[in-house]
Amino acid sequence: MSSFALYLIGMIVVIGGLAYAAFLLHAPTQWIMVGVVVLLGIGIVGAVTHTRRRDPPES
Repeated sequence: MSSFALYLIGMIVVIGGLAYAAFLLHAPTQWIMVGVVVLLGIGIVGAVTHTRRRDPPES
């Protein structure tokens, strides 16, 4: 499994835990969904940033 996939799976687990905690705290569902979408976007950007390959230096 690639580093990108592992990073995203970990991020989804964290997001799921936070969303469940917000649900247990009786946060409005619309705000839970907003938080999930924002965190998922941040997770994708972070995964791409941390797992991209560097361009080889030009000679």
